[in-house]
Amino acid sequence: MKKHLYVKGMKTLLEAVTFLFIASVILFPLRPVDAAEKIEVTDIRYWSYPEYTRVVIGLSDLADYRQNRLSRPDRLYVDLKDSVLKNDLQKTISVGNGMLRNVRAGQFSENTVRIVLDFDKMNNYRVFTMEDPDRLVIDIYGRKQVAALKKRIVLDPGHGGNDPGAVGPRNLYEKDVVLDIALKLKKILAQDQNLEVHLTRETDVFIPLEQRTAIANSKSADLFISIHANASPRRDAKGVETYLLNWTSDEEAMKVAARENAISLKKMKKMNEGRDVLDIMLSDLKRDNKRDESLKLANFLQQNMVSGLNKNYSHIVDLGVKQALFYVLFGAQMPSVLVEVSFISNPLEEKLLAKDSYRIELAQSIAFGVSKYMSASPEGQTVAKNGRNIAP
Repeated sequence: MKKHLYVKGMKTLLEAVTFLFIASVILFPLRPVDAAEKIEVTDIRYWSYPEYTRVVIGLSDLADYRQNRLSRPDRLYVDLKDSVLKNDLQKTISVGNGMLRNVRAGQFSENTVRIVLDFDKMNNYRVFTMEDPDRLVIDIYGRKQVAALKKRIVLDPGHGGNDPGAVGPRNLYEKDVVLDIALKLKKILAQDQNLEVHLTRETDVFIPLEQRTAIANSKSADLFISIHANASPRRDAKGVETYLLNWTSDEEAMKVAARENAISLKKMKKMNEGRDVLDIMLSDLKRDNKRDESLKLANFLQQNMVSGLNKNYSHIVDLGVKQALFYVLFGAQMPSVLVEVSFISNPLEEKLLAKDSYRIELAQSIAFGVSKYMSASPEGQTVAKNGRNIAP
């Protein structure tokens, strides 16, 4: 009798639990990912050129993704996991540059956004992520252009517009200093009729880091030089240094890259540990000996900055050639470097950077380094022989 009552009680309890579970599912359906936790695809931008296009997908946070290229018709899709589309996002963007036809975005499933790129013709592509702001970058390459008669150099004055860069103790802005140096450098380099010189910006405007690289690629540049002024919490830190793109374990180099990338040191360290970005980057560096040529260029620029400046400023410290993961150098299809011309955070070097004479010396020294690189490089020897020396 007791056993019968126990079984009957358990049956009643089980029925009650089942009823409550079914009711909860009806009233509060289970979702794989809470809507508030999903990553939002916020915008789609692109920079289009005849044989190169960069597409940037804005994200509210970094998303895991899967990519695949399909044929008939030729297209690439990227699936962003745990993601949703922003309500007012333009879901189809027509490009029509002869290489990329459209960029389409759609909610492929409840938790997956699919980005589709429809191609007319495409030779190669690359997908990677960048942070602060978070975005997915897709580089698309067409046919390799025939080498131009003139060697093209793209100079990139860092920061600009609402991004002042580092600010010195006397309120000197990095963005103003490096723009002036770049304009002076362009004037010197342009004296050689065999060189064609472009700037990513010639006024005080803000340009995203990914667009700066896109400009260099669009010009089929032979060299890309990004110009910056250094900064450190230590006011006694001083000197000049030159960077090329590569992995590093040097914490000071990571601090410099973190500042120029506008991300935290913690994220910079995590980035150095991330194999997805590094594998793409390192495979790219091997192509056409780009890393070796970047190293040569960096050494020529560094040596000539130090020797040139020390003629009149004997205290200049040679911090050497280093490597770090700078966003502005990501995806550059040519030898590329980033120069830190002095420490704007150092009171003495800030005074120097404020002087027109010092900026001229810097521009002349960098120009002389370019000239020496061109003379030593097999591709640049013709230019060096046919044209007069770049150095004043």
